[in-house]
Amino acid sequence: MSIANIVATLEKLEKMHKSLLELALAKTEYIKQGDMEKLDQLIKNEQAHVAAINTLEQQRQSMVTDYLRAKGIALTDTPSVADVINAAENSEIKEALVNVRERLVTLLNQLKMQNDLNQKMVLNSLQFINVTLDAMRPQRTEQFNYSGAEIRGNSEITKRSFNEFKA
Repeated sequence: MSIANIVATLEKLEKMHKSLLELALAKTEYIKQGDMEKLDQLIKNEQAHVAAINTLEQQRQSMVTDYLRAKGIALTDTPSVADVINAAENSEIKEALVNVRERLVTLLNQLKMQNDLNQKMVLNSLQFINVTLDAMRPQRTEQFNYSGAEIRGNSEITKRSFNEFKA
């Protein structure tokens, strides 16, 4: 297994994550606009991207494992690109690995920040909807006489015995 194959796979991962970031940015706009149809389509597209990324990630892990075994290096639980960088002997290939890894890490951080923003926006929208629904629901008003007892006695609480409230 050559490092060039690992670099190529990392570059494919980088392209897929860039595309996923573009989808996350578009998702932000659709959330702002409240366009549920486009948002639904985008989420389906996003799921396809995630599936492709998972496949590439499995390939990357397999390549890294094969490379490290071929070099006779003891494997950790999840061998990483950093392990390959440490094992690489050619400085040009090592530099290529470092560069693509740094770009990928930066991209992943941007994607995480954008997804966090989208999540917060969706939660805020849901809170707004809940507040609006609560305001639109009729409030239950109970009528009490001057002693504080309920006038009609139709309350569910007054009909239950004390034993029903024990847990």
